[in-house]
Amino acid sequence: MSFLASRLDRIKPSATMAISAKAMELKAQGRDVIGLGAGEPDFDTPDSIKAAGIKAIQEGQTKYTQVEGLPALKEAIATKFKRDNRLDYAPNQIIVGVGAKHVLYNALMATLDPGDEVVIPAPYWVSYPDMVLLAEGTPVIAPTREENGFKLQPDELARAITAKTKWLIFNSPSNPTGAAYNLDQVKALAEVLLRHPQVGVIADDIYEHLVYDGFAFHTMAEAEPALQERTLTVNGVSKAYAMTGWRIGYAGGDAALIKAMGKIQSQSTSNPASISQLATVEALTGPQDFIAERNAIFRERRDLVVGMLNQTSGLTCRRPEGAFYVYPSCAGLIGKATPDGARMESSEDFAKFLLDSEGVAVVHGTAFGLDPFFRISYATSTENLTEACTRIQRAAAALK
Repeated sequence: MSFLASRLDRIKPSATMAISAKAMELKAQGRDVIGLGAGEPDFDTPDSIKAAGIKAIQEGQTKYTQVEGLPALKEAIATKFKRDNRLDYAPNQIIVGVGAKHVLYNALMATLDPGDEVVIPAPYWVSYPDMVLLAEGTPVIAPTREENGFKLQPDELARAITAKTKWLIFNSPSNPTGAAYNLDQVKALAEVLLRHPQVGVIADDIYEHLVYDGFAFHTMAEAEPALQERTLTVNGVSKAYAMTGWRIGYAGGDAALIKAMGKIQSQSTSNPASISQLATVEALTGPQDFIAERNAIFRERRDLVVGMLNQTSGLTCRRPEGAFYVYPSCAGLIGKATPDGARMESSEDFAKFLLDSEGVAVVHGTAFGLDPFFRISYATSTENLTEACTRIQRAAAALK
């Protein structure tokens, strides 16, 4: 007798987590594996933030908090939105969750009915379509093109919208491509959305601070204030503050939506960890200079990886504006064969060959909805990246 729900048949496990788990498993077996699959900064949480968490423990601030977040943290989030995004949110328009992923999931659970559609530009973060499916919605995938920098174009958005569309999920800078939309590009999409008042925007800004070469970040509600009431602006401290394990995400949006999300949270996780919340107050209000210092290192790593990949037979790679990923094309390898005669039919085939032959773990593009590409996270040491790219060059050269 099976007790499993049929909804599980709609989804698949996270491909990025599966790759990371596979790399760790092989390492435990003694294999020399370089994992480039994890979307996690290799830097440590800054000392001032860790000290705030330790202080919270020492002062006994280890009890339940308000479901939707501590007032002090909501105040810090409101200050952040005003400082960085020129957005005004009242406390009842802010919610704190167990990571940005949790916030996104709650938003979809609170708003989707069967048949409701959610437009998701591809390539996309692996969890977006499956979260929509779990909430009984319908993902509508809008493929982007490499020649446009993997950025959704206004006409592509317009074609994807129907009378059933409830949300556009808008992720800039993007996971997996690192593509970031400038102000004019955000406004061009906003113009389309203004013609469709039934469509809301979930702006996933988690990589907001990870931008390079003087790029200026703009979120949707800031670029077009007329959309603020139907935009949920989602962010968190995992990436820019190297706090992945602390599990704090947050959002600002319409008070009725925030209340509905809080209702779901009250019956699932309840409040995020009190210690993590208090550490996040320090993250958002304390020193911010380390972000620029770390970004300079990320930029150097990006340029190293892009340069080495573009010197690799059969691969091409554009230089992204943000995040810590590149999304190279392996179109030049499709149709070639391994020394054992196995034919490359997709990026998944190449990723498997790369792991088996050279011990480099990457995530294939089919997981992100656009092939033949694959994702590399450059959130690891320069030494690891140099060795990994050398191995990738060797693997590609072995294909005939």
